[in-house]
Order: sequence, then C-alpha cells, then structure tokens
Amino acid sequence: MKIIVLANRDIASNYALNLLIPPLSGHDVSVFLSSKVGGRVQSIPQLETLKFFEQSLFNQLLSPIINDLYPKPLTSNSKCKTFEQMNEWLSQPIKVLNKINSIEEVDRIQKLKPDLIISIRYGNILKDGVIQVPRFGVLNLHSGLLPEYRGVMATFWSMLHGEKTIGTTLHYIENSSIDTGRVVAKTRFEVDKKKSYLWHVLQLYVEGVERILNTVSLIEGNKRVDTCPQGNSGQYFSFPQLDDFLEFENKGLTLVNEGEIIDFLRAQYY
Repeated sequence: MKIIVLANRDIASNYALNLLIPPLSGHDVSVFLSSKVGGRVQSIPQLETLKFFEQSLFNQLLSPIINDLYPKPLTSNSKCKTFEQMNEWLSQPIKVLNKINSIEEVDRIQKLKPDLIISIRYGNILKDGVIQVPRFGVLNLHSGLLPEYRGVMATFWSMLHGEKTIGTTLHYIENSSIDTGRVVAKTRFEVDKKKSYLWHVLQLYVEGVERILNTVSLIEGNKRVDTCPQGNSGQYFSFPQLDDFLEFENKGLTLVNEGEIIDFLRAQYY
C-alpha cells in the first residue's frame, strides 16, 4: 500500500516512527512532519522547559551529532534513527508540512495517491480535503484515553486528575472535529508517580504503534477493522496554564526529569 505518515518534529514522534516504519518496509511510505503542535500558546516557563526536552534537545543538539558520527547508519544497527537517517526507509525524504489543508498541500497529498494516512502527534487539525483522499481512511494514534481526554497533553491531564492508568486510543479521523472518530483499539499503562510526565508519554508508543501495525495488517489482508463509536461523553483539553502546572507540582508530580530523558536517549539512540 501507499501510506502517508504524519508526525511532529519531536522526540516522541521520532521514537514512534522508529517503531512503526521498519515493519512497514513492504509498503510505499512517505513521512511529513509538523514543526509544533497547535498555534501560538502563552509563554509559560514549564511549557518552554517541555519544548526544550521534547524538541530542542533532540533536534538541535543530539541529532546533528548522531548524523555526523553515522552519516550512513548501518541497517543492522539496533539503535533508533534520527529523522534524517530515516530517509533510507522511505520513498522520498521527510518533509516539513505545516499547512496541510492549503490548496497546494492538498494537491501534493492527492498526487501521492495514498491508500492510508496514519497520524501520530501531528500538529495540525486535518480538514475534509485531506481526510477524503485515502481510500482506507485516516488513522490517528491519540496519546490519551478517549473519549475522556480529548485534545492536547492528555497524559498530563490524566496524571493531574489522579488517574491510575493512562493510555492511547487508535481511532479514525472522519471529520475536522478533534479526537471524536470511531475507536479501533486502546492501550493502557499504569501511572508511576515517581516518574515524570514526559517519561510516561514515551512509554505509550510501544503498544500504541503495535495497534497501528495490527490494523494495517487487517487492511492489507482485506479484513474488517472492527470499530466502536465514542459517544458524547468526555472533555476537550487545551494546553495547561500556569495554575495547572503549579497544581501538578503541588501534587508531587514531575513534568520532566533530566536523568530519565538522558537514560532514554542513551538506551535508544547512542
């Protein structure tokens, strides 16, 4: 099949792509990245810290070093690849695509004739012009349990509200409403209050990507993909405000732990 993968230019998306793309080697895969999630948000110190560890540390510091050390990574190397190194897996080099709903970019998507679009952490809301292109639809891996936690940073809100489990929801994007489509599968992961928010986010993608791959196999084999509607319950969450971060900290929860992230990068990338 021809598959387009939409992701964000951050460490969690990169890790998810490393889990997703190699098993799709029998397919024609293209990847497009958003530069960030959502529009302009208020400058809050906690969000700036999170942005550094999610994006700047990986994209501006670590990736250039890895690319210089391993300009042609060995396919036998079990370590994760940077975005630039992934190009050897793809039908075309990875491109940044921040205006996917524009006439020009919809035309670009149409010319690729994708059978399926997969979205993981992509930063823009898809409109009908894109959604209607792939014959097998658009699958989105939401990093939260639906319908309870729609929107942005679902794991943060789940932890803030004292949920004992977090998870992912694989669902179809059927229109431009956010995180409302038919559910294909869910994963669940027990919250460890000693670990940070970002640590929890990174843990979600092993099982989450597995659900994507299972669904791709069903589609490829012309088998039915069972789904269920979400219903009208749940709530939409936007970016946390300063008071939310302070409440998070007052509950003894941690947004980012430098040691955890360094350990993760060392184990997965170098």
